[in-house]
Amino acid sequence: MQTQPQTKPTLPDNLESASCPVVEHTNNQQKTARKPDYAAPAIECDSEGTWHIRDFKVARQILRGSNAHQAGFNAELITKVPGMTNTPILYLEGKEHNQQRKHTARFFAPKVVSDNYRRLMERLVNEIISEIERKRRVDLSKLSLKLAVRVAAEVVGLTNSRLPGMAKRLEAFFEGDINTSKWTPKTLINSIRGQMNMASFFFLDVKPAIKARKRKPQEDVISHLVTHDYNNVEILTECVTYAAAGMATTREFISVATWHFLEQPELRQRYLIASEKERYAILEEILRLEPVVSHLYRRASSEITFEHNGTSYTIPEGAKIDLYIYNTNADKEIVGEQPLSICPARELQGTNIPQAMMSFGDGHHRCPGSYIAIQESDILLQRLLSLDNLHIVRTPDLSWRDLISSYELRNFVIAL
Repeated sequence: MQTQPQTKPTLPDNLESASCPVVEHTNNQQKTARKPDYAAPAIECDSEGTWHIRDFKVARQILRGSNAHQAGFNAELITKVPGMTNTPILYLEGKEHNQQRKHTARFFAPKVVSDNYRRLMERLVNEIISEIERKRRVDLSKLSLKLAVRVAAEVVGLTNSRLPGMAKRLEAFFEGDINTSKWTPKTLINSIRGQMNMASFFFLDVKPAIKARKRKPQEDVISHLVTHDYNNVEILTECVTYAAAGMATTREFISVATWHFLEQPELRQRYLIASEKERYAILEEILRLEPVVSHLYRRASSEITFEHNGTSYTIPEGAKIDLYIYNTNADKEIVGEQPLSICPARELQGTNIPQAMMSFGDGHHRCPGSYIAIQESDILLQRLLSLDNLHIVRTPDLSWRDLISSYELRNFVIAL
C-alpha cells in the first residue's frame, strides 16, 4: 500500500463552512472499537447493578456533577495503598481535587506548553524524522513511544534517570495488566513482575528526580509535589499516573492518526495545507472517532437523578457507572449524520462541546494534558506526512489494555 501526496486541493478559508474531504466514505471508518454495539440502549442497568451510559448528555451530566467519584484505573485499590497520605490527583474529589488541579494547571496551559515544550517537541521530531530518512523502514509504534515518553518526562520532571531506557521500563510496567478481581497463578506472577518493574522505575527514574528537585526545584510536577511534602510512594504514584496519561494515550493516537492519513490521501493533503486551527480540528475529529480510552468508570457517592427521552432515572448511591466513550462520541443527536466517519467540518450540536467530545474526558477530571497531546502529535504528523513516498508496509496489530480500557497498536511498519 503506497499513499503519496497528490495535487493539493483548494480549501475554503473557514473550516466550519467546508465539507468533508472524503465524501465517498459514508460508512464505518472506525478501526479500534473492541466490541462496538451502537444499537445498544442509551441507558441500562444490568443484573449486577452496574449502570451503562451511552448517551452524551447524560454522561456529561454525570462527569460534571458532584455525585460520582472515580472508579476506574484501579481507584479503589490505589486509595488503600499503605503510607499514602496525599491521594493522587486522579482519584481526588471535591474541594481538595479542585485545589490540586488549580496548583498543577500551570504546567499544562496552552501558552506554557508552547513556551516551554514546543522546542523540545520539535527537536525530538527532528531526531525521529532523521531516523526514518536514514533507515527508510521503521516501526512507528516504537518511535511514537520515544516522543511521548520524552515529552511527558519533561512535564513531570523525570529527567535525571540513573540509566537510559525509561521508555522500556514504563512500557514493561504498563504491559503487565493485573486482573485484581480473580487471582490465579498467572495473575500472581504478573503481580510480582509488575512490582519489580515498578521498583525499577522508582529507583532508576523517580528517586533521582526527587533528589535533584529537593536540591533545586524546577517548573514541573515533581517539584510541585516535593514542595508540598509528598512522600516517595505518593510521588511514584503520581508519576505512574501522569506517565500513563502522557505516554500510553498519545503514543496510540499518533499511530491511529497516521493510519487514517496514509489510507486517506485526500484527508492527508487537506491536513498538510491547513492552518494550525484546522489541523487541530482534524486531529480532534480523528480522536473523536478513535478515543484511546474507551470507558470511564464512576461510582455514585449519592443518588444521581436524570432524564432521558422523557423518562426519569435514579442511580442509587454506591452503584458503579460505566460510561461508553465510543458511543457517546457517536451520539447522532450531537454529531449528526455519519457519526462513524471522519469529517473535520463536522458541526457539533450543543454548547461548548469540544471537537474530540469525550475523548479527553469531561468535568473536573478532564485530561489536563489534552493540549500537549494534540500539539506534539501535530508537530510530528506535519513532518511525517510531508515525507515523499511515505506508505504503510504493515498495518498495526490491534489489542486492548484492560487496566485503562484502551487500545494498543503495535508493529506498525511504515517506509519511504
